[in-house]
Amino acid sequence: MTPSLTQLAYVAAAVLFIVGLKRMSHPRTAVQGNVLGIAGMGLAILLALTSGQLEHHWLIGIGLLVGTAIGIGFALTVKMTDMPQMVALFNGFGGAASVLVAAGALLHNTADAVSSRTAVGISGVIGAITFWGSLVAFGKLQELDLFKKPIDFPYKQPVTIAIACLMLLLTIVLGLGAGHWLFIPTVLLASAIGILLVNPIGGADMPVVIALLNSYSGLAAAATGFVINNHVLVISGSLVGASGIILTRLMCKAMNRSLSNVLFGVVATGNNDGDDDIYENVQITTADNVALMLEAAQRIVFVPGYGMAVAQAQHAVRNLSKILEAQQTTVEYAIHPVAGRMPGHMNVLLAEADVPYDQLIEMDQINPTMDSVDVAIVLGANDVVNPVARTDPQSPIAGMPIIDVDQARIVIVIKRSLSAGFAGIPNPLFANSNTWMLFGDGQQAVLDITTAITDG
Repeated sequence: MTPSLTQLAYVAAAVLFIVGLKRMSHPRTAVQGNVLGIAGMGLAILLALTSGQLEHHWLIGIGLLVGTAIGIGFALTVKMTDMPQMVALFNGFGGAASVLVAAGALLHNTADAVSSRTAVGISGVIGAITFWGSLVAFGKLQELDLFKKPIDFPYKQPVTIAIACLMLLLTIVLGLGAGHWLFIPTVLLASAIGILLVNPIGGADMPVVIALLNSYSGLAAAATGFVINNHVLVISGSLVGASGIILTRLMCKAMNRSLSNVLFGVVATGNNDGDDDIYENVQITTADNVALMLEAAQRIVFVPGYGMAVAQAQHAVRNLSKILEAQQTTVEYAIHPVAGRMPGHMNVLLAEADVPYDQLIEMDQINPTMDSVDVAIVLGANDVVNPVARTDPQSPIAGMPIIDVDQARIVIVIKRSLSAGFAGIPNPLFANSNTWMLFGDGQQAVLDITTAITDG
C-alpha cells in the first residue's frame, strides 16, 4: 500500500473513532458505537502491521493472541458489579503500554529530536501516573485492606509538590538530550505521584477519578502517537483525553464538587451521632403491603443505586416492572449521574436486564415531575436521594443535585439497614411521613413483592 493510501486509511480509522464516540453518547446506539470503535482500531492495527516499519511480526502476533485471550477472559468472567474495577484496570493497562512504547523508542534510538524526546518523557510521565493511579483506584473499588487507609506522613503536601517539580524538571532535561537513564527516575517519580494523588480520595469520588484516569490514558496514548509518529494514535488518544475531561467536569457538577477538591482532598464525611433522633419515626412495611401500594399506582419510578448492583437485583426489578406494565402502570427509572461507582453504572446494569432505553430518565428530566409519581422505589441508593443536600448548607453533600424522591406521594426504600451512605450522614428521607422502609436483600425483597402481586 502506498504512503498516500495508508494515510487515507488512517483517516478512515479516525472517522470511525469519531462516529463511534458520537454513537456511544446514547444507550440506544451505544452498541453500534462500540462496534465502530472496534472496527477503527482493527483497521489501525492492520495498517501498522502492514506498514513495513515493524520487525519480528511473530512477537507482535503472540502479543495480540495473549491480549485477546485476556480480554475475552475478562468479558466472560467479570461481574457487572465489578465493572468499575475492570475499567480502572483497563485505564491502567493503557498507561503501562504508553510507558513501554516510550522506553522502547529510547532503547532503539528512534527518538533523537528534542520534540520526540519530550514526547517520550510526557508519555512516560502520564502513562506511569495513569498506571499506578488506576491500580490504587482498583484496590479501593475492590475494597482491599491495603488501599483503605490513606498514606500519611509528615509534610505530605510539600513532599508531593517537590516530587512533582523534580519529575517535571527531569522530563525537561530528558527532552533537551540528556542521558536515556533519566527516563527511569522520571517514571519512578511519576509512579509515586500517581499513588499519592489517588490514595487519599474517598470512595464517593471514585466516579470522578475513573473519568479522570480515562482522560489520562488518552493523553498518554496521544503522546505515544507523537513518539512513534502514528497519526491515528494521536487522534484517538486526543479523543479519549478530551471526552474524559468533559465527563470528569460533568461528574464534578453532578456531585457539586470542584476537580481540585476531588484531587487534593478526601471527601468530607459526617457522623451518625444524631441517627436515633432522626430515625425515631421510621415506618417499616412488608412485601405484601408494598404489593398493594403498587397495584393501586398509576406511575411508578425505580431509583437504583449501588445496593442494587451488589444485590444483583436488576433482573428481578425488570420482571416486576413487566408485571406492572401488564396492568397498564407506567414504569420509569430515575438515573442519577453518580449512582454506583462509575459514570453510567446504573445504565449498564439495567441494559443488561433488557430495560427499554426510553424508560431510563435522567435526573434533570424526571425531577420536575416527581410530585406526580404515585410510588417511588429507592433500591440501594442513599446520598443521591438525601434531601439534606437541599436543606442543610453545612452538610458534606450540600448543593449536590439529588433525585427528589421525597416529592413522590409514596416512597418505598429497599435497604438492608439504616446505615449511612458514602458521605457518612443520616438520611431524613427514611423517616418522612410518606416513606416506608422495606429491610432486606434487594433482590429477595423485589422477588417477595413480585410473588405477593402474582399470588394476590
